[in-house]
Amino acid sequence: MKDVSEKVLSIFDDDYQNWINDLKKRYKQSQIKAAIKVNSELIQFYWSLGRDIVKMKSESRWGSRFYETLSKDLKASFPDAKGFSKTNIKNARQFYELFPESEIGRQVVDQLFMVPWGHIVLLVRSVGNNSQKALFYIRKTIENNWSRSVLSCFLDTNLYERSKDKLTNFKATLPEENSDLANELIKDPYNFNFLAMDNKYTEKELKDALINNIQKFLLELGTGFAFIGREYRLQVGQTEQFLDMLFYNTQAHAYVVLEVKTTNFKPEFVGQLGTYVVAVDHILKTERDEKTIGILVCKDKDNVLARYSLDSSSQPLGVSSFELSKLIPENFKSSLPTVEEIENELKLK
Repeated sequence: MKDVSEKVLSIFDDDYQNWINDLKKRYKQSQIKAAIKVNSELIQFYWSLGRDIVKMKSESRWGSRFYETLSKDLKASFPDAKGFSKTNIKNARQFYELFPESEIGRQVVDQLFMVPWGHIVLLVRSVGNNSQKALFYIRKTIENNWSRSVLSCFLDTNLYERSKDKLTNFKATLPEENSDLANELIKDPYNFNFLAMDNKYTEKELKDALINNIQKFLLELGTGFAFIGREYRLQVGQTEQFLDMLFYNTQAHAYVVLEVKTTNFKPEFVGQLGTYVVAVDHILKTERDEKTIGILVCKDKDNVLARYSLDSSSQPLGVSSFELSKLIPENFKSSLPTVEEIENELKLK
């Protein structure tokens, strides 16, 4: 028999039930705010610890065993606390050196203290003394709620470097408030290293591989992409047109047509993509949607030729290349056994 205290008492009244639901929401919001506040205070503590170490010139003042001694003393003072290892204390110093108080404004400070310490440690170990690079990833983490593993993924694929010089005509073809957001949708090059493909792949095989890895592909594309379809059919006049891939971006509130080419850039690719963008605007776009965006991904490109081609188009288009670094070198590929050789070997056993 259950104890009376375990019973759930309830009043079956709409006002009471609505009030209970409101209390639940408010309590959860308070929990979240408290967690954010605790995290912010913790990050500020580590930053101030690093500041003290630097300003007091602790290493030269107290010798080579300074970090080991400080770690031992802090652990003794706070036996239940974690985070006072010698390595973590050094992370705090590097954190401050990356963002010294003399070089950061109030807005930057607020952003620094919004991400978890594990993210900060990952950045400190990955970006060297490049504070702009670290701040780029911190802002992206806040905007997109990246976990540490997602942040690590984008660090590995050099998102910062790939986001700086983008080849688009968005500023000329979109309103200013939309062009900045559209630029966020482009990376150059796109990193398709999650695909296990050899050198001899066709365009169809590449597209099939991207679709088979659609979750990782969407992650590489960026935030807010929803996949609609591959070889998406549009009836244009008397002909059928098939778009390589069609997406909808919930941040830009726009359809995104993505064309993939396994060859180097050609000017005619821009004309084809521009036609598809116009077709989507006429057939699928509603009054609630912004202008459709086109992204062309090629194996490689001549930036000057691509720029001239984009300048000739009135549609918002971007051109990027893609990386497939995990390719099997030809000289190694020839030494691999063929399917027939493997089958014959299995038959003998």
